[in-house]
Amino acid sequence: MTSDSRARRAVALALVADAACVLAFAAVGRRSHAEGLTVTGVLETAWPFLSGTALGWLIIRGWRNPSSVVPTGVAVWVATVVVGMALRRATSQGTAVSFVIVASLATGVLLLGWRGGAAILTRRRSVRPDR
Repeated sequence: MTSDSRARRAVALALVADAACVLAFAAVGRRSHAEGLTVTGVLETAWPFLSGTALGWLIIRGWRNPSSVVPTGVAVWVATVVVGMALRRATSQGTAVSFVIVASLATGVLLLGWRGGAAILTRRRSVRPDR
């Protein structure tokens, strides 16, 4: 595999991981509030946050260092929450303070957590020589 194809693969995997995190957040939230777990329902809940995730990627140019916690992960996380809440408010969905806090914490753990895990694995692999 060439260096260029590895880089494209890393970007694609990071985008999928971020989208999966936001979709998981939406699904868990719907489940905890006894809302249906249909694909349509999860997407309806997730779209404002997915929009924020995409905007965060564009603003920070996430493809340059897709798995870094700082700055990519932080920028994507902040954009996910800020844009997600702004779009929810604009579409008359809930933005109660408690929801903003829970959404901020949950998406932070998810979007920053997978990047932190990837960083740990990368460090471990670089410390141990291939056998």
